[in-house]
Amino acid sequence: MTIPIAMGWRHLLFANWPVDPAVVAAQLPDELTVETYDGRAWLSVVPYLNVDVRPRGLPAAMGVDLPELNLRTYVSRDGEPGVYFFSLDAEGILGVVGARLFHRLPYYYADIEIAGTDQGIAFTSERRHPGASPAAFTGTYEPVGDPFVPEPGSLAAFLTEHYRYYTTARDGTLRYADIDHEPWTLRSATITVEANTLFEANGFEQPTGTPICYYSRGVDITSSRNRRWE
Repeated sequence: MTIPIAMGWRHLLFANWPVDPAVVAAQLPDELTVETYDGRAWLSVVPYLNVDVRPRGLPAAMGVDLPELNLRTYVSRDGEPGVYFFSLDAEGILGVVGARLFHRLPYYYADIEIAGTDQGIAFTSERRHPGASPAAFTGTYEPVGDPFVPEPGSLAAFLTEHYRYYTTARDGTLRYADIDHEPWTLRSATITVEANTLFEANGFEQPTGTPICYYSRGVDITSSRNRRWE
């Protein structure tokens, strides 16, 4: 049985590249359908800091802080939209093991550093998970412009306002969990990438062009139990 969790997400970057839907579909479980915006699928690199991670119902003071980096896309099942994670790199061996065993998410242990600098937020991740494909990311991102709440139907909403994730168990069954939080407040962002092998590690060619980037100071979230799709 999985345990519902609570945490805060802080200093998130959503760095988003448009790609051919067929490229994404080839990497998805058969039960999921690629979600597109203006005919394009999207791959998103999302670095951020988890804070106060704990079982739901416990006080925040009992939680732990864990930086994380994920590569994701946007999918649906029977018209129910959600996020699908190709990989999630995180610090904290116990947290990674627990997420893999109980939430069926493809977490990998990594050495991660996140820090504020004069140029923005510097984020570095180096995967250390035994037997896993090597994956690294080094970049600095900075918010620009005024804060805004994404308009329904906008690209910004499509890339951020998802309240479910899908995953698969070892036996191939589709599973999901629902996420609850306040709507995102975003700002446009710039990013300087020094290294990024997440795409290669997950079987994708490096997308071309400059990503569309959004930044958020964060939200507090709760997650349901991870359940089998019936």
